[in-house]
Amino acid sequence: MLRIRLRRVGKKKKPMYRIVVADSHKPRDGAFVENLGYYHPMDNPTTIVLDEERAKHWLDKGAMPSDRVAKILKIQGIAEIPEKLATRIALGEQRAKAAKEASKAKAEADAPDAASGAEAQASAEEPKAEAATEKPAAKAEEPKAEAPDKDAADKGEEKSES
Repeated sequence: MLRIRLRRVGKKKKPMYRIVVADSHKPRDGAFVENLGYYHPMDNPTTIVLDEERAKHWLDKGAMPSDRVAKILKIQGIAEIPEKLATRIALGEQRAKAAKEASKAKAEADAPDAASGAEAQASAEEPKAEAATEKPAAKAEEPKAEAPDKDAADKGEEKSES
């Protein structure tokens, strides 16, 4: 079965595609029957050059376009998108819209939490500051309590040595 599909050419991270007619069992970049044009998606605006006459010829002979090529053919006004593909495209657009709304709702939900979180963080810092001032005082008292014990112990040792 023949397919009209994209054959990748170009450099790493800079894709360019040739629109070719190829056997469906051949690899993506493998042997092809005919080159119909090219597609450069990284250009702004995207560049599409296609031999419409030859594309119509192969479509009439029964060659099936890949999903992306079907979109390109529709953009060029050569062929309509198959109903199955149109349904898939519509479903993808609905999912994208739903995901965008969900992320927007999540951002709105996080905004009030961030404000209350800042207040909670500020109130949590206040006790830490008080605790920090109390700890040095407690540490200062501990050595004083230990000092007499050491002195007494040292005096006791001195007496036994003498």
